[in-house]
Amino acid sequence: MTTTAAASWLLPGAGKAAAANQSVAVDGGTITGVTAGQGNGSLVMPALANAHDHARIARLSQTGSYDVPLEAWLPYLTLLPAVDPYLSSAVSFARSARGGVGSVMAHYTRVQGLTDFPTEARAVARAARDVGIRMALAVHCRDLNPLVYDPHEKLLAELSPEACDCVTRRFLRKPVPAAEQVAMVEAVARDIEGHGITVQYGPAGVQWCTDEMLRLIGEASGASNRRVHMHLLETKYQRAWADRQFPQGIVRYLDEIGLVNERVSFAHCIYLRSDEIDLIAERGATIVVNTSSNFIVSSGLAPVAEFIKRGCRVAMGLDGLAFDEDEDALREMRLAYNVHKASGFDVRVSQADLMRFATANGRFAVTGMKDEGLAPGAPADLLALDWKALSAELIEPDVPPFELLLAKGVRQYITGLIVAGCDVVRDGKVVGVDLPALEAELLAALRAKYPTTADVRAAMPELKSALRKHYTGPLYCA
Repeated sequence: MTTTAAASWLLPGAGKAAAANQSVAVDGGTITGVTAGQGNGSLVMPALANAHDHARIARLSQTGSYDVPLEAWLPYLTLLPAVDPYLSSAVSFARSARGGVGSVMAHYTRVQGLTDFPTEARAVARAARDVGIRMALAVHCRDLNPLVYDPHEKLLAELSPEACDCVTRRFLRKPVPAAEQVAMVEAVARDIEGHGITVQYGPAGVQWCTDEMLRLIGEASGASNRRVHMHLLETKYQRAWADRQFPQGIVRYLDEIGLVNERVSFAHCIYLRSDEIDLIAERGATIVVNTSSNFIVSSGLAPVAEFIKRGCRVAMGLDGLAFDEDEDALREMRLAYNVHKASGFDVRVSQADLMRFATANGRFAVTGMKDEGLAPGAPADLLALDWKALSAELIEPDVPPFELLLAKGVRQYITGLIVAGCDVVRDGKVVGVDLPALEAELLAALRAKYPTTADVRAAMPELKSALRKHYTGPLYCA
């Protein structure tokens, strides 16, 4: 069945001129034609992609962890009680869709653990399908450094007996053997892939995975062609640790074991060196930049202009920590552009670069699909905004529509999101699930289980202090 999306303005994709009064024909999830038509007051563009997220179940401020650096912030996630994985995932994915995102990388580092993992993965996949987005489930693999990037005995000695007991119980469980974790990825893939869902290997990061784990993933990915998503060099402390552990260079090490190639996407990459950027560009791996998140947890600023200059594929991620805690991918896109775009007249990130960053490159990282924009034969993933409202205050009628979007575009202007030809957001509301009802149910569940995390809440001040002492010590500040 053929349907059409009418646009007063169409932004077809990176490097392509905006066109007025266009009609996009869609059939079977694919764009079949783009022709002159009658505008309906909409601005239509490719759906946005969030290429690094964790399907977070609560906003940062809800656990009292604002203004906490990453290495101390991560333990605060333990303050979030375990809840129904379908409920938490449906809320996360629906919020993403409402923010303009059609493709999401769910690096699933926060397993609820109320059932076995295959059952939980099925619930996450069902939530993504109900919402209607494309989703890559990057299955979390980790077997190293549960507290700090070094042996943790010295840190435990800093704690009181009560806090030490709590931290030991909560954080120091014996990991599942590496081979079993890697085998789980393929088992989950066989179970849930299809209908918009793919599965990736999700090693947490080099500092959190043994050499055995990473080599197994490199071998398995090479044999199966399955994609890989992982953190890389998010903080200066990770850089210091990596330089001690890998004198040949951490990216060179990853390349040697088959984890720097077109199948791989790396989140953050703030502390890459020039030679490492060049190697990533040469191998065709993707870098996912998370501007808001990196600001909020004090990690730093990724050299996006340098990534692009050296030929890297660069994508956008919200990492569950977007400004205003509202999963607004339009605001994230604008923030990244304004931070990185230029120094005076020296333009470093073009508008075409930005369009690739926010759409095509992220969808490639999530799905592996190589396409550029809205054209016949491309997947029908479209985002519609209220052009009449967006342009209501124009004095000069010929302001380029993309420039106006960059000046003031936020999710409140989003009227529709189509993914694979199906409505995901219509008239500003998520179609497949009742987001307000699910949000209320999730918040009630989290509040009801609040007492179950009292022990770790009591230990957190001591743990935070000990972590600060560890990372400001001589190993990391020499």
